[in-house]
Amino acid sequence: HNGMAADDLAKSPHMARIAGSVYPDINAQAFYLGKDGTPSKMMEESLLYRLHGWGLDEKIAPLQHFEEVYTTSHKMVRIYKVRDVSAESKAWRQQHGPGYPPALEEVLKTSKAFQQIHGL
Repeated sequence: HNGMAADDLAKSPHMARIAGSVYPDINAQAFYLGKDGTPSKMMEESLLYRLHGWGLDEKIAPLQHFEEVYTTSHKMVRIYKVRDVSAESKAWRQQHGPGYPPALEEVLKTSKAFQQIHGL
């Protein structure tokens, strides 16, 4: 069921450490669940937290850009689709295939190669 010790939220601080090693504006130390299961402000605002808890936690606002299309009976798997993908995005993907669209260039410029981090 949702909230198991090895679920996505329990693993997400590790994902934040990886992201923080690639993007300097991500402070992995600020992304955590407290011992009582309370999320930090950064985690609470994250897409993963919102997708994980939407419909289960009344404090999470309705999702605007995602639609839940499948959930297992114990909520161990939840699948969403992106809503309202623009015609421009669809055309770019069809023409260029896999890869990042030009709108992400500025964000990607700030990245550096992934570094394995020990001791965080």
